[in-house]
Amino acid sequence: MIEHIQGKIDRLTPTDVVIDINGLGYILAISLSTFSKIEKLTDTRLLVHEVIREDTHDLFGFADEQERTLFRLLIGVSGVGPNTARMILSSLSAQQLEQCITAGDHSRLKAVKGIGLKTAQRIIVDLKDKITPAGDSAGTSPGADPAAGAPSEAYEEALAALVMLGFTRPASQKVLKKLFDAEPSLRVEAAIKRALTLL
Repeated sequence: MIEHIQGKIDRLTPTDVVIDINGLGYILAISLSTFSKIEKLTDTRLLVHEVIREDTHDLFGFADEQERTLFRLLIGVSGVGPNTARMILSSLSAQQLEQCITAGDHSRLKAVKGIGLKTAQRIIVDLKDKITPAGDSAGTSPGADPAAGAPSEAYEEALAALVMLGFTRPASQKVLKKLFDAEPSLRVEAAIKRALTLL
């Protein structure tokens, strides 16, 4: 089992990262939360969860233990696979997810793409006793960051991430255009989070 990977960031998108270790590149699927924590770094150390099946060997990377623990709890729930768990952790911060579960807020979970009412209720029932909520759940503010680059770049990066997550290009373009028209300085992370609630 791989516990963590540390090395130079060779390529980074809101959905995956390639970490170079002595010329060998490891690709890890990541959540939007992890992306926001490493996007300004040149080197990083990510905790790893491996998903090994007959037809695939996928690595999922996490910036902290809290997120990896929640990911592992989520994929232990019937009907929740690794990509769905990543989608949940991209839509909600770890603290927000813990709050949803402990408060029994299935409507907020149901707003995540791919999560129906029954799955949302199952997540809450299965995990409520396994979650110890952290104190502050404010999460990351989706405010604008002038250093985040030109709006057009943010738009293109957000669009590529949404398509990679399984949304259709036309629907993603429509939602993102609306978001960037209203707030041209929107950061990539904030744009994707908001789009996930609208698609």
